[in-house]
Amino acid sequence: MMKRSSSLLIFTVLSLQLISAVGWELSIPSTTTARSSLRVREGSRFKIAIFADLHFGEDSWTDWGPRQDANSVNVMSKVLDAETPDFVVYLGDVVTANNIAIQNASLFWDKAISPTRDRNIPWTSLFGNHDDASFVWPLDWFSSSGIPPIICPSVSNSSSWSSDDGCGFRGTTRVELIQEELKAANALSYSTIGPKELWPSVSNYVIPVESSDDSKPAVALMYFLDSGGGSYPEVISNAQVEWFKTKSNTLNPDLSIPELIFWHIPSKEYKKVAPRLWITRPCVGSINKERVDAQEAENGMMRVLEKRSSVKAVFVGHNHGLDWCCPYKDKLWLCFARHTGYGGYGNWPRGSRILEITEVPFRIKSWIRMEDGTVHSEVNLTSD
Repeated sequence: MMKRSSSLLIFTVLSLQLISAVGWELSIPSTTTARSSLRVREGSRFKIAIFADLHFGEDSWTDWGPRQDANSVNVMSKVLDAETPDFVVYLGDVVTANNIAIQNASLFWDKAISPTRDRNIPWTSLFGNHDDASFVWPLDWFSSSGIPPIICPSVSNSSSWSSDDGCGFRGTTRVELIQEELKAANALSYSTIGPKELWPSVSNYVIPVESSDDSKPAVALMYFLDSGGGSYPEVISNAQVEWFKTKSNTLNPDLSIPELIFWHIPSKEYKKVAPRLWITRPCVGSINKERVDAQEAENGMMRVLEKRSSVKAVFVGHNHGLDWCCPYKDKLWLCFARHTGYGGYGNWPRGSRILEITEVPFRIKSWIRMEDGTVHSEVNLTSD
């Protein structure tokens, strides 16, 4: 979700830094340095920061847009410096592509990733409903001020772009966004282009958190799924459900490894556990300011998850005015992250959901770290 475009006041030609782009390749890039396994350090806990709904790139032709992006960088920087996480999850709607008037939205995506990369913290990203959405033309552009000039990418390789075929508004695909992220990642990005048979759903993959003891199995398995939206409907497809069943049964056949699930748009099951008004036990959180805006369909995904005793929690974003965790059928937790970005709708204070995994004895705790440094809503996501 996002803030709608504000009135166009003065538009100058976008700077070369923001509008130049290279020709896209459809091969999956490889990094020059192999990324290492995520691993719990001996005697330490493994900490994850979740950044949700940053919405970079909105109204970039105004003073307001770049200021919001700078504020979002400030939020992430404060959280990273206070929490010093081992890993960061970008939980979708990293950019607002439908408000980005250039073909290469990766320029804004890169800016959103930069606070984490600059601190040499590994991260991963998945897609929300705005990351590859089609550009929405502001009506003000059709007033007397006219449509602003857009400089198209240079023609290269097999590209047929030219300055007069509307290339500036074509958008950047999910695959292209990950490709460009990996090129600049210095082996810190764990983002993955998922199996082609699941496309147009792209961000589907698994990342294990390895034990500090090489002789032991993974401490946890983190599954990332693309919940759609933008260029296609807001769904988890039956193909994704089958992929998850196969993958999880292969990696964790005896359900002995705890599993955490991440996607962007909440399932309809979130509506069933949502607090009616105030957040009271057993739910834990601080804001419950809107109704759950759920997926169109998830094709039985929640039924699969509830049957796996190894699944401890599902984490979503999308709703900026919700930050609670609630138990689901006494089997797992359904959690919202915290709206991190200054882009998008709502003026609730920004922050980040933090996860902390303890290996021995195994435990997952979570809390919310706010931009102002305060901490609240601590919850134990595992049974004692």
